[in-house]
Amino acid sequence: MKAFADLYRELDASTASLAKQAALQRYLRAAPARDAAWAVYFLAGGKPRQLVPARLLREQARLAAGLPEWLFDESYHAVGDLAETISLLLPEPEQERQLALADWMQQHLLPLRGKPPEVLTQLLQAQWRMLAPAQRLVYFKLITGAFRVGVSRLQVTQALAAVSGVDAKRIAQRLMGYTHIGAQPTAEDYAALVAPVDAEGPGAQGGQPYPFFLAHPFNLPVAQFDATLGPADGWLVEWKWDGIRAQLVKRDGQVAVWTRGEELVSDRYPELQAMGLHLPDGTVLDGEILVWRDGRAQPFAELQQRIGRKTLGPKLLRELPVVLCVYDLLEQGGADLRAMPQHERRLRLEQLVAAHPHPQLELSPLLQGADWQDLAREREQARALGVEGMMLKRLDAQYGVGRTKDVGVWWKWKIDPLSVDAVLIYAQRGSGRRASLYSDYTFAVWNGPQDDPARQLVPFAKAYSGLTDAEIRAVDAVIRKTTQETFGPVRSVTPTMVFELGFEGIAKSSRHKSGIAVRFPRMLRRREDKPIEEADTLATLQALLAGGS
Repeated sequence: MKAFADLYRELDASTASLAKQAALQRYLRAAPARDAAWAVYFLAGGKPRQLVPARLLREQARLAAGLPEWLFDESYHAVGDLAETISLLLPEPEQERQLALADWMQQHLLPLRGKPPEVLTQLLQAQWRMLAPAQRLVYFKLITGAFRVGVSRLQVTQALAAVSGVDAKRIAQRLMGYTHIGAQPTAEDYAALVAPVDAEGPGAQGGQPYPFFLAHPFNLPVAQFDATLGPADGWLVEWKWDGIRAQLVKRDGQVAVWTRGEELVSDRYPELQAMGLHLPDGTVLDGEILVWRDGRAQPFAELQQRIGRKTLGPKLLRELPVVLCVYDLLEQGGADLRAMPQHERRLRLEQLVAAHPHPQLELSPLLQGADWQDLAREREQARALGVEGMMLKRLDAQYGVGRTKDVGVWWKWKIDPLSVDAVLIYAQRGSGRRASLYSDYTFAVWNGPQDDPARQLVPFAKAYSGLTDAEIRAVDAVIRKTTQETFGPVRSVTPTMVFELGFEGIAKSSRHKSGIAVRFPRMLRRREDKPIEEADTLATLQALLAGGS
């Protein structure tokens, strides 16, 4: 753990990419394979399932530090990070021991999960009595699931490529599925990551997906499309579906469904797994998981009702049926097709779907237009159809790794977000570099028109993104001057500020006081020109909802 804690501090202290890359490579060259396996897991974005309930962890840390609750809470609010707060407050260890990262994970941290509170209390206290102070921060980052150190997955991939001599794209492919939430990486897993290409066996991929090819945003005026993209007939154009991006992998008679976030979700979508069994071996499809009813995709809010559900009863499967709406074929007959031009992969995909029809397999339709203006007119139907806009894919594009343009390009031509003017009514401190600022806000709209003297503000959305640091500091100053009450880290404020909020979708919700939930809310701008009386109403949101969004 000492070497990994040293690496964490070095990465956290640096803003230079070259310095971080050098630190990663030094660690990977020196670390035992069993420790490197876990280090790569965390640095590449892996997070184990919750090990200890946060409430219990806070209470035990407070008791160990000998602090009253109010003082611990004030310390937490001042620091802004639970892991850092606890690491600073714990007393010195009674009998410091040095253990490897793999030993900490396998012998001490992972066994905590599922233990009753009284057992957890004893185990945590025992661990803290031997935990070296210099290793506390990393330990608590791991145990709270808040491990973030400013290193991208690409940087980890590049470091592995450098120490192994294997091409970075091959490393990226091997990393797929490595950070799955249930993974417990071993020395053998790490050895497979960095093995020479000629040492790969014929079944090296197993049920793993390919790295996903990601699209770039494209928001130019239509009048500039021809000059920037060329004629429309050089592109495949499809709807941009609002679902869960996924790959279905059929190899060796087994079917695996992976999300873009590298989560294995086969058991959550048993109908897709059953559909995959009807496909030929050596098939990998790229597409979107959608709730599909009456011949069309349903709002994302319906799909959300299935996300994370542990029990999938017949009623739920019947009422919320899903399909895989496919738009690319990455492997056929065990052969990697990603280097083929987009139009050839599409032709093969169409032939595959025609030869193996299934109710849970939908082919994403191609959209036709004489020119970009024609397609722009068709794009105006997007919101009514429940899609986010259009995807533009060059006919000769290969299937790349991540968000790249080196082998071709995909563009996402999204429709403008929905927006309303809302009033800030609650604020909470941020995290990380914004821990000392009130940067997370709750917004409300009026429940009646301006001429209604009894109308009130009703909360409907929370947002924390969209403002610059300077804008957040200005809002923070207003929040501190207009605070009415404080509830732990949250402040209620006198309503004085109006913001234009943008969001991608809207749906009915019985869980929200407003009866409405919005998707991906963000602040577009602060409306200093608008008094709070002129902010929008619930009727505005309901009109957007009725508009088929």
